[in-house]
Amino acid sequence: LFNMNKKLIGWLKIDDTNIDYPVMQTTHNEYYQNHNLNQEYDKNGSIFMDKDCDVKKPSTNYILYGHHMKSGRMFGTLDKYESEKYYKEHKYIQFDTIYEKGLYQVMYVFRSRVYNEDDVVFKYYRFIDANSEQEFDSYRQEMAGISFYDTGVTAVYGDQLLTLSTCDYQENNGRFVIVARKIN
Repeated sequence: LFNMNKKLIGWLKIDDTNIDYPVMQTTHNEYYQNHNLNQEYDKNGSIFMDKDCDVKKPSTNYILYGHHMKSGRMFGTLDKYESEKYYKEHKYIQFDTIYEKGLYQVMYVFRSRVYNEDDVVFKYYRFIDANSEQEFDSYRQEMAGISFYDTGVTAVYGDQLLTLSTCDYQENNGRFVIVARKIN
């Protein structure tokens, strides 16, 4: 697949769900909202990594986006994680980059939204690299505080995180978010 499209950055899979997709990345976040792996127009788009994330370095937090399709495709079933019972049956997320394999355990599940640029609020989608332990802990505490339930999973500065984000229609510009910690 990488030979077909050099924008392939990895593969995402959650066992016993329909989430089993290639992950794309470009220098802007709009392209794969409506294009597939073959670079053809596709209303489903693709699962794609935020343009500012770096799998070589790697970033503290990989943020992956996908449409919440009514058909259930892409991240259309991600909101099932609102149920703690569903979480307990789907605790692990496999995300392999083109450089390494990765198994992640879900930590937080919450709703948020995209805010105005000048709003001084917690913006999960801005958390890509933690510059200090204090910054990492601040973001972690913000996410824990809005999570639907306590998974008992936590992270420390230096851990690799994975965030899955999709649209949520309970409010304007709403988002449904899952954050997981890489298991070493």
